This record gives sequence, C-alpha cells and structure tokens, in this order.
Amino acid sequence: MATRPDVELEVLVDTLKAAAESSRLRILALLARGDLTVSDLTEILNQSQPRVSRHLKLLLEAGLIGRYQEGSWAFFRLTDADAEREFVQGLVGRIRCSDPQVERDLERLASVKRRRQERALAYFSDNAASWDHIRSLHASDAAVEASMLELVGRMPFQAMLDLGTGTGRLLELFAPLYRRGIGIDMSREMLSVARANLDRAGVANAQIRLGDIYAPPVDRDAFDLVTIHQVLHFLDNPALAIHEAARLLRPSGRLLIVDFAPHALEALRDEHAHQRLGISDRQIGEWFAEAGVDLETTRDIAPTAQQGGLTVKIWVGRDRRILMADQADQALQKEIA
Repeated sequence: MATRPDVELEVLVDTLKAAAESSRLRILALLARGDLTVSDLTEILNQSQPRVSRHLKLLLEAGLIGRYQEGSWAFFRLTDADAEREFVQGLVGRIRCSDPQVERDLERLASVKRRRQERALAYFSDNAASWDHIRSLHASDAAVEASMLELVGRMPFQAMLDLGTGTGRLLELFAPLYRRGIGIDMSREMLSVARANLDRAGVANAQIRLGDIYAPPVDRDAFDLVTIHQVLHFLDNPALAIHEAARLLRPSGRLLIVDFAPHALEALRDEHAHQRLGISDRQIGEWFAEAGVDLETTRDIAPTAQQGGLTVKIWVGRDRRILMADQADQALQKEIA
C-alpha cells in the first residue's frame, strides 16, 4: 500500500493558513469541479477581480493550485502534485453542499458552464456536417471505443494524457480508470467543446490545456497512458509526435494510437486536410521502435457493409524501460547463480 509523504511542520502550517479562509476555501471547492478563469471566479464569488487575484496568488504560492495560459486567458486548476491534491480534495469533500453560500456558488458555477456549453454547441453545429461525413466512412465509434476499453483493461491507473483531445471523448471514456487526466489541443474552439462535454458528463478529474502536440506543456515520465486518437493523419511529422508522446510515459506506461489503415480516398486529403491517407503497421512499428516503445497489440476494426471503406486501426505500445530493468535483474541473477 502506498504511504502518504511526510510534510514538514512549517510547510503544513503554511498550507493550512492558505486554505483557512472562506473565499479561498470556496475557490478550492470550485476548482475541484473543473478549471476556471479569473473572470469565472469573479462572477461566481461576486468579488472584485483584484481580490480574487490576491486569493489565487496565495493559493498558488502554497502549491494548492496551478495556473496555465490559453491565449489571453489564464486558467486555474487544482495542483497536479498528488499529496497537495489529495489534501485539497479531502478538505473540500467535507464541505456541506447545502450550505447557503456553497449552494449559491454552485448555482453560479452551473451558469458559467451552461454558457460554455452553448458556445461549444454553436461551434460543433457549424462543423458537424464535416465530422458526420467522415464518421460515415469508417467503423462505428462505438465499436472502436469498445476495443479501446478492452485493450486498456479495467485496472485503475494514476495519470492519462490525450494528445489532440478534440471533443475530449477519450478523457470521458477512460475517466473511471484514471485519477488525473489531461487533454491537449491546438484549437481553442475544440478546447471549449471538450470542456463543455466533460462538464456535461460530470468528469471532474480531467483538465484541458492549449498546447502543441510536438511540445506538450506537461512533465516527462508522468503518464501511465498516452493516447493519440485520429490525429496522426493530419500531421506532417507523425514520427516526432510519437517520439514526444513516448517521452511523457512512465516506465512501462502505454501509448495507444487510433488512426486509419492505408486507403485511397483522395477526397480526404483535398477536402479535409488529411496529410496521410492512412498509416501502415510497418510505419507504426518503426516509429515506436525509434521512440523506445515496444508494439504489443495491433487491432483492425473494419467497417460494415453499410459503412464506408475505411478500416480503423488501434496500436498499443509499452515503454520498454521497465523491461530493460527486468532483463538486467535476470542477467544479474544468472551471474550470482
């Protein structure tokens, strides 16, 4: 069983001081339900922006929350550090939701999230025809998702990263398994869609961030599962994207990629900006090997007769560092014997 890390007395006192104020405790309770901007918090708390900013500064200095930039907007979230996050969640979990002040905060939070969903719905509606056309060409999303769930399994894990998260669907799909999830996307519009979808699904253990798939704004060696779903065919350098994704895996972590098998539908290149007409097993195998990932599983999901001609492929690889350690241990045992 994992043990909680020890904390120095003065550090714990400073942490308790930072949290032991009603407005700051309200902020922590709100951020436990999702990432918010200063404007969001100002509206929900009904306080001035300078006052809210001061509370956020104190919580940042105490290491209880984090901050990330998305264009001109700054978003705040609970810290990624496991010990501090566990402390905050234990603290806010004891707050009675029927408290009048908390009830008002949650009502205003719901209003903020409704506006997000309305903006996201408008963007989604504007682009739905294009997405629906591509969906009609390949195996059903339900079949693909069922295969992904089967391949990942039911064992809970610590952290997941979804690169090119789009609508945030994979974060929603795997939410029951991970303790902390992060989605990265270059499109601010898609980030709005993803946040709205995760809010609607009640997923509070995932964060959405603006970022480049070639340089994700996250720590290396930090994730048990990294996913890249229907993204590689848009990229001019998929090998680099896989290399960067592999650097983010913990030893023995898994990299799951979903994309199309090689095909001849040139219209996808001309009309939907696909740079590659599918990806072969050989290409994935080479890219994985160069990135230090062992390809463990390959699965084909062919379309039905009523669907189009695109076969969806799923590849699952594993960071080989733990395997190398195991082999070294075996060699040492042979020498001793």
